Amino acid sequence: MTLTATQAKPAPAVLPRAGGVRGALSDLLWRKPKLLLLLMLLPPVLWLGIVYIGSLFALLLQSFFSIDEFSGLINRQFTLKTYGDLLQAANLDIILRTVTMAALVTLASATIAFPIAYYAARYARGRWKALFYLGVMLPLWSSYLVKIYAWKLILAKEGILTWLLAKLHLLWLLDGWLSLPVVGGNSLSVSSTGTFIVFVYVWLPFMILPVQAALERVPGNLVEASSDLGASPGQTFRNVLFPLALPGIVAGSIFTFSLTLGDYIIPQIIGTSRLFIGQAVYSQQGTAGNIPLAAAFTVVPIVIMGFYLWGAKRMGAFDAL
Repeated sequence: MTLTATQAKPAPAVLPRAGGVRGALSDLLWRKPKLLLLLMLLPPVLWLGIVYIGSLFALLLQSFFSIDEFSGLINRQFTLKTYGDLLQAANLDIILRTVTMAALVTLASATIAFPIAYYAARYARGRWKALFYLGVMLPLWSSYLVKIYAWKLILAKEGILTWLLAKLHLLWLLDGWLSLPVVGGNSLSVSSTGTFIVFVYVWLPFMILPVQAALERVPGNLVEASSDLGASPGQTFRNVLFPLALPGIVAGSIFTFSLTLGDYIIPQIIGTSRLFIGQAVYSQQGTAGNIPLAAAFTVVPIVIMGFYLWGAKRMGAFDAL
């Protein structure tokens, strides 16, 4: 069997040089790979530097201005008066309320997520692990607003939760809880408790996945060795599982804490008339026209998350992301 001339002729080791501008540019990028890397990174770097960091810098600059109380115009002179306004009782109450809610949501999410993540890491195999990931990720595929309005109907006075408690003869317990001054209200849908429940539901997947990833890295023989040495399940949890899973918990808390800290929609739809930081920013910028104070409010979660991320990095949280 004979080969054709095309099949028999070996391919050249070095291709001939391409001519024209295209060839010269190709040769230049081949000789200087750092230039090619620079050209590839230039568009995203410009986008990040101008659109994102540039807008944040403009926002930070606006926070050092003030608004004239008589004319309502922005006084573009450097001052710390706007940051001083944040220390007023009403504004400080908004900040403390938001930070407290973010901390409580983070703690509740970690408490609920740990046993779910532990089961998935230790016992779920094959199709059950696939179902686990599907169950965790499925709520994230639906519309954010649809989920919140669905919870508003569930938590309403005529909702299914009130109907269920009435069937169980536990309505007195709900009424007693709603009568409390800080956490209560006319119904769960217009109470701080309802806001808390929806926050935990919406951000829970962001806590489960990092914790599950951290627990996957815990060798099973460590838990068995702890039991062989006579440790109780509680001692094994405190001294073995929890320290090794802590980076994953902190990694998940970055999402739950920051997302709660800056969320505007959930407190606007579900909850009381008491404002959170996101609502305060919208109110000052849109209704009151006080852009410097709105910018100062926006800087607050940035500063808080800066310290939070610094502490999370020291605890090794980024290794579990």
